[in-house]
Amino acid sequence: MMNRAKVYYDKTLAGYLEKTDFGYRFSYDSTYLKQPEAKPISLTLPISNYPYNSNILFPFFDGLIPEGWLLNIAKEYWNFKSNDRFELLATLCRDTIGAVTVIGEEEVNE
Repeated sequence: MMNRAKVYYDKTLAGYLEKTDFGYRFSYDSTYLKQPEAKPISLTLPISNYPYNSNILFPFFDGLIPEGWLLNIAKEYWNFKSNDRFELLATLCRDTIGAVTVIGEEEVNE
């Protein structure tokens, strides 16, 4: 089970999304924050040195997950049985239409 994912903006590591015991946390990568051309991944997640926390998956990330028949095809192709939104995001959103890409990591122990 994955509990952490790397978030890329235009193929540059922008931050990390984590599933915690209390919900979800998104934080921008410190190297990304130092870049003068750094842009927020979403208007709802402006550039910040502080992490964002939510008890539900941030709507921006949830919106990247396919829906309906496309989700069914993706789940069948990947042989995905879970309905866990974080795992769906980390597994299915490696190649999105927009500038943001999410790539899941193996379980990370804090």
